[in-house]
Amino acid sequence: MIYMDNAATTRITDRVFEAMLPYLKENYGNPSAIYSLGQRSRAAIENSRIKIADLLGVKASEIYFTSSGSESDNWALKGSFLPNQENHIISSKIEHPAILNSLKKIEKWGGEASLVSVDEEGFVDLKEIENSIKDSTRLISIMFANNEIGTIEPLAEIAKIAKEKNILFHTDAVQAVGNVKFKIKDIGVDMLSLSGHKLGAPKGVGVLYLREGIDLDNFLDGGEQERGRRASTENLASIVGLARAMEDAYNNMEDHSSYTRDLRDYTIEKLLNIDGIVLNGPREKRLPGNINITLKNTKPQTMVQYLDMFDICVSSGSACAAGSINPSHVLRAIGRNEEDSLSMLRLSINHENTKEECDYVVEKINQGMKKFKNR
Repeated sequence: MIYMDNAATTRITDRVFEAMLPYLKENYGNPSAIYSLGQRSRAAIENSRIKIADLLGVKASEIYFTSSGSESDNWALKGSFLPNQENHIISSKIEHPAILNSLKKIEKWGGEASLVSVDEEGFVDLKEIENSIKDSTRLISIMFANNEIGTIEPLAEIAKIAKEKNILFHTDAVQAVGNVKFKIKDIGVDMLSLSGHKLGAPKGVGVLYLREGIDLDNFLDGGEQERGRRASTENLASIVGLARAMEDAYNNMEDHSSYTRDLRDYTIEKLLNIDGIVLNGPREKRLPGNINITLKNTKPQTMVQYLDMFDICVSSGSACAAGSINPSHVLRAIGRNEEDSLSMLRLSINHENTKEECDYVVEKINQGMKKFKNR
């Protein structure tokens, strides 16, 4: 199998699996229990929290475990909503559905949202962010890196705008963590969402970084887990796996990103030699493994099914929009017409892919373009 859909999910690495295994079989106690089995579980969670905090350059008390990046996004936005007050949030037109649909819910609650434009490569309009600020603006939420076209946004510049106006700044960093090396201080955010299954950890675990001192309403009510901020028995083994995955990703980031970036550029050049293929997104300031193309006169779903016959896994859109026949809102936002926005193919590679695999995939895409033209 040739797997090129790492933006959708990743394989659990052997080291992550080994780290998780004791907490699935032997050390399975409830972390809230006071007996030793439970306390070993509690220690594993707190050690994982410390490890993740160190990697991000923040305090352990600022790390909250969640079930996913989507939950973290929901918590950041909905938790910022203040009842009986004017609430205005600024975001962008190319955000993940977890952000866009949370904003729709907030608007139903009486809040207001402004979605700023992006240019033809997906970079947000900084001037439009400044011009959108109102007295009631409580939060700016701009993703770190786009899940469809890979654009890496200028977070430090946005943070400067937010801080000058004393506005909270959140970023969805689900695609960036594990692919872009950074510390929180480098990007200047107050809140950050990440997800384990995008970097070699299991599905069902995420993090919300919440800067100390921020008044954020609880999203899940119930028990006193996560220092009373996020109810639900902790996903012990997955939390341990997430910490190991982040540690490995950060330790190998330079080598893996350089290799993947070179392989990405090599593959893009080969793809652009095929008649009817157009690149979406920037050539620079792009996630190292992201390749997003438009297939002229060929349905991407047909191409995905054709490639699957050769045991090749790619995507015809973001994983959260799989099966959707609607145009990509991201491609529409960068100026693509409706037809082109329905014709997107995304390859997301990583350090485990090879040049030979990329050559083979390009060859099969070329065959498919000829076979399915206008079909």
